Amino acid sequence: MQATEIWAPSRDCAPLPTLRGAVLKAMDTRMLDWNWRGQTIRLAADASGTGPKVLLLPALSSISTRREMQALQARLARRYSTLAVDWPGFGEGARPQLDWTPDAYAAFLAFLLTSVIAHPHAVIAAGHAATYVLKHAAGATDAMGRLVLIAPTWRGPLPTMMGGQRPFFDRLCRLVDRPAVGPLIYRLNVNPFMVRRMGAGHVYADPAFLDGERMRQKLNVVRAPGARFASVRFVTGRLDPLASREAFLDLARRAAVPILVVYGAETPPKSRAEMAALAAVPGIRTARLPRGKLAVHEEFPDATTNAIEPFLAEATAAAPGSRSSA
Repeated sequence: MQATEIWAPSRDCAPLPTLRGAVLKAMDTRMLDWNWRGQTIRLAADASGTGPKVLLLPALSSISTRREMQALQARLARRYSTLAVDWPGFGEGARPQLDWTPDAYAAFLAFLLTSVIAHPHAVIAAGHAATYVLKHAAGATDAMGRLVLIAPTWRGPLPTMMGGQRPFFDRLCRLVDRPAVGPLIYRLNVNPFMVRRMGAGHVYADPAFLDGERMRQKLNVVRAPGARFASVRFVTGRLDPLASREAFLDLARRAAVPILVVYGAETPPKSRAEMAALAAVPGIRTARLPRGKLAVHEEFPDATTNAIEPFLAEATAAAPGSRSSA
C-alpha cells in the first residue's frame, strides 16, 4: 500500500510540512492514495496546526465527510498538528463501485496509523468510525495514544430501527448496486426532504442547522457519483464492525489506552443507550454535553472542544498502553 506523502511522521510532535516542506499555518488539503484489492482509491485529507499529532475521523454516514470535523479541527489546530481524512466510499468526490465491507475499513484505518500518521498523540473519531478505532486499539500491540470517541455507534440505522438484521437488507444492497434501478431507489432516499428529515431526527439538535449553504453541501455529498454503494451498506448495517452490545463493551475493556466518550444529551434514545453503556465501563471517562445529537461535534464545536482539550492536554503519567491516566 502506498500513500501520497502528507507529512514526515518521524516525530510525534513534529510540525506538518507540506509536500514542499513549508510548515502549515492554515487548513491545507492534500490527496492520498490507498490500494484496496488491486484498486487505487484517492481520498482527501485536511491538515492544519503544529504540535502533537491528532487524527480526526468523521462518522460513516450518507452525509458525512471530513468537513464535519472542520470547526473542531480549527480549534484544536491552535495546539496540535491535526489531520482529518475522508473514509473510502464516503467524502465529497466520485467513489468507485465496490462491495464495501468492515474488513476494508479496518484495513484503511491500519493503513492510516502505519503509513500516514504513525503513533498519533490522539485519535478523535465519530459514529461508526469511533468503534473501528476502538476495535483497532483493542487488538493493537503498540500503544495508540489517547482515544476520543464522539457519539460512538456500532449498529447501522436500519438494524437499530428494526432491532437487528433482516434478510431483505442484503437484497436491498444488491438492488441499489444495479445500474438502472439502483440510482432511482437511492435518490428517493436522499432527496432534500429525506436529508432534512434525517438531519432533524437523528443528527442535529436544531433543524435550522441544515439550512442554506450547509444543506447544499450535504446534497452535493449524497449526489456524488458512486455515493450509493457505501451509503446503502452503512444504512443496512453491512458496515457494522460488531454484532452486539457485549462485543462493543468488550472492546472498551480490552483497549488499554485512555478513552474519553463524548455525546450529546439529545442523542436518539437507542443510540444514547449504547453510549451510556459504554460510558459505564470502568476506566472510561465521559463528557455528556447538554445539547447535541449524533453530530454534536459539528453542531457544537466549542462545547466539544472544551470537553476534549483537558483530556488531550493531560500528561500520560502511567506507562504507555495503560488506561490509568484516563
